[in-house]
Amino acid sequence: MRDAPIGVFDSGLGGLTVLQSLTDLLPGEDLIYVGDTARYPYGDRTTEQLQRCALAIATDLQAAGAKLIVIACNSATAAALDLVRERIRVPVIGVVAPGLRAAAATSRTGRALVIGTRMTVESGIYAHTVADLQLDLEVATLACPGFVEMVEAGRTEGPSVVRTVRERLAPMLTSRVDTLVLGCTHFPLLARPISEVVGRGVTLVSSADETAFEVRDLLERTGWLRDRSTQGAIRVLTSGSPARFRTLGERFLGVPLTDVQAHAFPELDDLVSADR
Repeated sequence: MRDAPIGVFDSGLGGLTVLQSLTDLLPGEDLIYVGDTARYPYGDRTTEQLQRCALAIATDLQAAGAKLIVIACNSATAAALDLVRERIRVPVIGVVAPGLRAAAATSRTGRALVIGTRMTVESGIYAHTVADLQLDLEVATLACPGFVEMVEAGRTEGPSVVRTVRERLAPMLTSRVDTLVLGCTHFPLLARPISEVVGRGVTLVSSADETAFEVRDLLERTGWLRDRSTQGAIRVLTSGSPARFRTLGERFLGVPLTDVQAHAFPELDDLVSADR
């Protein structure tokens, strides 16, 4: 299993933030990334739909030989983590718990706000996970519709983006939180305008780095960690347009994505977004 790849998936570009953290921390690991852009945004999907998507993609990654799978999407983690863990034979890691651990360690006041998609917020997974992990952290949540779509459209800076961010975050600007959890893997790509709106007194926490640390720790415990002296390969699959994914992905990551391939999930064709 040591030489097998790590599988990572999200509804589109957001999970690339997790992929980047994994590449930085574990350069010797082979990675397979699936961006399910044919069905984004996941945040508007029902629980049943997200469970179908997550299980289909995780099953595909397992068949491709993945030794571990990362659900690099908060909405899919909220809806399907437990189900995928039941059905998949290899370890599966989500992005919610790592982000909350980081927030608990960062916050000075013990009060944090999580911003995410409608699905993530309505699921209540952050409050449940705080309780499960027994963290000394008070967590509120706020849905931010439109953020994922801005990122997927390549709009991450500029006056119109700042204006939208300000409108969405207005309910929190008078609250007394000192930590803002980016509860969607797309949201770190909006970190600059979010920071401009919330100000220096609020620390932004992304789950990407913490998830990578959790992956490393698990691989060390199992003896599946590859030698850092080797350079791992990255394979990127998308259910949408490879050319579009490559262009936007390179813009966000700042590095070439030389191997982006189209990959279909026929069992999910009835869920293809109407505007794709």
